[in-house]
Amino acid sequence: MSPRGVAIPDVRERLFAAAERLLARDGPGALTSRAITAEAGCSKGLLHAHFAGGLDEFVADLCLDRFARTAHQAARLPEKAGQDSVAANLGIVAGTLLDSAGPVIAGLALTRPAAAQRIRTALRDGAPGFDAMQEAITDYLDAERRLGRLAPDADTGAVALALVGTVHHLLMTGWAGAPDPRGQAERLVTMLVGPAGAAAGGPA
Repeated sequence: MSPRGVAIPDVRERLFAAAERLLARDGPGALTSRAITAEAGCSKGLLHAHFAGGLDEFVADLCLDRFARTAHQAARLPEKAGQDSVAANLGIVAGTLLDSAGPVIAGLALTRPAAAQRIRTALRDGAPGFDAMQEAITDYLDAERRLGRLAPDADTGAVALALVGTVHHLLMTGWAGAPDPRGQAERLVTMLVGPAGAAAGGPA
């Protein structure tokens, strides 16, 4: 347990990681402010000291932080054009959002109206989210198409929309103990990019 009055580096991420472990292990019913701080090895009042809106604000900010993390990773996709396989590169981005307690976090936010409203407002005001992911994936697929690693007539915008829409659906309909959603996302990616995109190496 951290001593009272001692600064804790990266306290938000420490609390977020603790919440993800709790959700993955024990489900949404176990998520309380006290359980999170105990899991993180912090003092009981630390969560409320950093999240004035309490657990609703914490859940919303956790969800937004994980969206932003995946959007940031997607923004780097165009740099990977020509490397590995198209399917593998897309699978990494989808997997990042679906890993750990991702679906449970999103589902939990939907059950807390104040958290859900905070998320909607933040996304409307420009917080990185699914729109940013879709745009980055489209840019990446355009680059791969120019390299000949996708069919010349591939509708990159539609592929990006289908992938992001599926990930959104899997996030919002997942629950603790449900089948691993990553397998579904990987199968969709393979179908969307076709044989050329599923093969590693240069132009097909």
